[in-house]
Amino acid sequence: MNANIRLYDGADAERIPWPDTEEGRYARAWLLPFMREGTKRFIDNVRTRVMALAIDDLMLPVTVNDGEYDNSYVVSPYTHYVSYAAEELKELRSPRLERGLAVLLQGIGSLLRMGRINRAVIVNNWMLSTNLYPELKREQVRRITAFLAERFPQHAIWFRSLNPHDHPDLCRALGDCGYRLAASRQVYLLDAGEAGAQNAKARWLIKRDERLLASQGYDIVRHEELTAADIPRITALYRALYLDKYSRYNPQFNERFFALALRERTLCLIALRKDGRLDAVLGYFRRNGIMTTPVFGYDTSLPRETGLYRMLSAVLVREAQRLGMKLNESSGAAEFKRNRGAVGHFEYTAAYTRHLPPWRRGCWLLLAGLANRVGVPLMRKFKL
Repeated sequence: MNANIRLYDGADAERIPWPDTEEGRYARAWLLPFMREGTKRFIDNVRTRVMALAIDDLMLPVTVNDGEYDNSYVVSPYTHYVSYAAEELKELRSPRLERGLAVLLQGIGSLLRMGRINRAVIVNNWMLSTNLYPELKREQVRRITAFLAERFPQHAIWFRSLNPHDHPDLCRALGDCGYRLAASRQVYLLDAGEAGAQNAKARWLIKRDERLLASQGYDIVRHEELTAADIPRITALYRALYLDKYSRYNPQFNERFFALALRERTLCLIALRKDGRLDAVLGYFRRNGIMTTPVFGYDTSLPRETGLYRMLSAVLVREAQRLGMKLNESSGAAEFKRNRGAVGHFEYTAAYTRHLPPWRRGCWLLLAGLANRVGVPLMRKFKL
């Protein structure tokens, strides 16, 4: 076994040699609470075993599942490709097509359960909508794969949140090491740090959205200005949008999660306040020149004309420009994001199954084939 690769679980929490780097300190702040106290203490619908994988000078989170089909999609391949996908069919606005695809998904779901699709080890899984990656070399991918295949001989090995635009070398390395990629969704990317990334119309729209802050009387509240008293409201704003409006399969972050984020800065939180009350919040994290916002929420009971989504999005773009970062805006609100300069790219999940029985490998190959040959054309056609 390679001496430069090691896997730690909760029992090892007090003796993990965290790298003395910015990424190592971040990993420690994020992972230790989940390893010590369990995931459900912070995310109501995530049940998984969290481990820390040390390779060379990197520390990567690893989640391990055996089933748990009611989990959030951030740890459940079944939820992502079947349960969540079934909810998203309404976005097609074609009843006939929706009915046909619903039947197809039901059949696929049965096969995937038979193939134990959720018996999975997910590498670099931060349990957020989008995982950001450090620099991973091909040789490191090979060593990680061999190590985990030996340690978990009954589990598929997965990497989430891959897009060839941001991760060309990693995608090639995974392919060279025997992984098969399956399309998962379309995400919207904006190189906010590059001059000319947005055309004149996009720049005008963002300035117009910014002007709403003054006209509506909102102040921008940065992370260090927020206090523990704001945590219940932050939690409610996130859940109103991501859970109540969109899907209960999104990670159900609770007050303990946001208290951790506020205290340890595992996410950088920015809010909009008016007359003493928070009405909108975003939370981002960044790695390797890219930032993304797994937390985005606003008071959905206020009139749409208030423009909270527009204001919050403008704040996010300006923050990315200030930091000189590429911005991964995740999925959803496709037309809105395209109009403001973001470009759609397909995101993939990579799975290694060569060490599994043929019938389990076949289930993944079927899913990958359908996702790439049916899912991608549909996402293109309906601009999802």
